[in-house]
Amino acid sequence: MKIAVFADVQNLYYTTRQAYNRQFNYRKLWQSLSAEGEIVLANAYAIHRGDDKQMGFQKALRHIGFDVKLKPYIQRSDGSAKGDWDVGITIDVMEAASQVDRIVLLSGDGDFDLLMQHIQQHHNVTADAYGVPNLTANSLINSVNSFYPIDTDLLL
Repeated sequence: MKIAVFADVQNLYYTTRQAYNRQFNYRKLWQSLSAEGEIVLANAYAIHRGDDKQMGFQKALRHIGFDVKLKPYIQRSDGSAKGDWDVGITIDVMEAASQVDRIVLLSGDGDFDLLMQHIQQHHNVTADAYGVPNLTANSLINSVNSFYPIDTDLLL
């Protein structure tokens, strides 16, 4: 089985911190998925702020096997911030869907529900999601073949 993994790093960071005050264990997830098939594509989508801790984390993701895609952190004049990879993730999932057997999305963002439904209907691919249970949109949970709750087993 060919597997493609797409990690919404910001979503995982904030939801696991809010729910458990801990960080997601990307290495453990990688080991689990590798036992189920061949990971042929793995993208981690993050925001680049240029600080050493964040760059160390990104280096660790690359060492595990992820291709880390970075977008600049944008601070707006009103004080709000922007750093959203939804469109980039969607494009990459659409491009990969016809080449793999399974798409694994690491995010609780309900904006991905239509994407997951679409790839199942048009590409005959299994679409699964991992997310923090109480912080994952029901629409996303209902749109995938399988939802895997992130609990203490997948945390550092």
